[in-house]
Amino acid sequence: MRTTLWAIALLTLTMGCKQAPKEAAEADPWAAMTGILANIQPPVFPDKDFVITDFGAVADGATDCLPAIRQAIEKCNAEGGGRVVIPAGEYLANGPIHLKSNVNLHVSEGATVRFSVNPKDYLPVVHTRWEGVECMNYSALIYAYEQENIGITGKGTLDGQADNTNWWPWSGGRGYGWSEGVPSQKDSLCRPRLYALNQAEAPLEERVFGEGGYLRPNFIQPYRCKNVLIQGVTVKNSPMWVTHPALCENVTVDGITVISHGPNSDGCDPESCKNVLIKNCFFDTGDDCIALKSGRNQDGRRFNAPIENVIVRDCEMKDGHGGVVIGSEVSGGARNIFAENCNMDSPNLERAIRVKTNKTRGGVIENLFFRNITVGEVKEAVVRVNMHYSVFSDTTVLYIPTIRNIYVENVTSKKSKYGLLVDGYDAEHPVSGLHLKNCRFDGVEKGNSVKFAVDQAYSELYVNGEVVVE
Repeated sequence: MRTTLWAIALLTLTMGCKQAPKEAAEADPWAAMTGILANIQPPVFPDKDFVITDFGAVADGATDCLPAIRQAIEKCNAEGGGRVVIPAGEYLANGPIHLKSNVNLHVSEGATVRFSVNPKDYLPVVHTRWEGVECMNYSALIYAYEQENIGITGKGTLDGQADNTNWWPWSGGRGYGWSEGVPSQKDSLCRPRLYALNQAEAPLEERVFGEGGYLRPNFIQPYRCKNVLIQGVTVKNSPMWVTHPALCENVTVDGITVISHGPNSDGCDPESCKNVLIKNCFFDTGDDCIALKSGRNQDGRRFNAPIENVIVRDCEMKDGHGGVVIGSEVSGGARNIFAENCNMDSPNLERAIRVKTNKTRGGVIENLFFRNITVGEVKEAVVRVNMHYSVFSDTTVLYIPTIRNIYVENVTSKKSKYGLLVDGYDAEHPVSGLHLKNCRFDGVEKGNSVKFAVDQAYSELYVNGEVVVE
């Protein structure tokens, strides 16, 4: 039976990865990762530099350098591409940086770019997704729309300057500067209106927010782009999600450091993307470290663009709601997700491996592979699968998701409340095919809790030193 389940997972996986090697069809599902990796190639840029100080930028931390940055990007793009170089020094950008094809924004070591916290600077509105819903809203601090071969590289720092005095109070959270009388995304004409427009499948031209909408922008968002590289930079203090490629293909996120403890400050959220590599990164966040998404409810189903062929490796996670997460905006589905060789450890990290969805999402989540993950301490569970995640929308019509084929191998932990915490939807909609092999969860307060799960397979699974059988 176990061999059959592995074979089914492999068949589905290889169908979604056309160039997977032949050996993947034999025994090892991880062999298919080789084929995915072959399809993920970072863009190469012409060997030509456009230094922003040559366009009038002043490294005094007070002069608005956005005009110089924009001029450098325009010239770089017009001349066939290269690097737009931000040299060492302190720079201010009073508005968003919009990347264009064949441009690599290179933030040199010793350079810091601080972004304005005035919302008016991020107008006019742009085509974006907000919590998985298509709309017109404030521009991301660094944004690209339908571009190819773009990069953000270097060892410098990008600082959104968000805190409890700006951006974060819009979350409506008392711990983030909000108080009675302060407008927030929770107001009826803000997030509730956006969700209602999604429910009604309203056209994009009716989904215009921006000023008065109180929907915070993301920090970095390539939207409908191909061949994206984000490498080396430190990104701090984001208004909301930090790195959010949406509807992109061939994305590499390599060696970035994300430190942002604001509300919803997920570290890296590829959404409806195909062929994504996230490696050598450090995350210390106020929400999920990495969260893989594919649209919320109607929009996820309408676009029908899954998050697929994703590899996460050699990353370190500190604070956050989850280490490697699938969901919750995952109505377009998720498949062929690999995570390996990661370290996760913090009393403020709630879960290591997390799948979250609910009865309004729908979609198929399948073929999730995790191995060689070292967990020190997490607050709740090492492996958390939840089909009853929070619902913020109409439940008149149900779209109950499918979760199947989750493989967890060589995962160890030292302290948690649960080892496994699994909540399928009900007996007719269980989590199917949860496999654990050679895993040791120590210091577990409450053991495992598994509800509505079928076709489990445990091999050498130990909780507090005692073997667990399915």
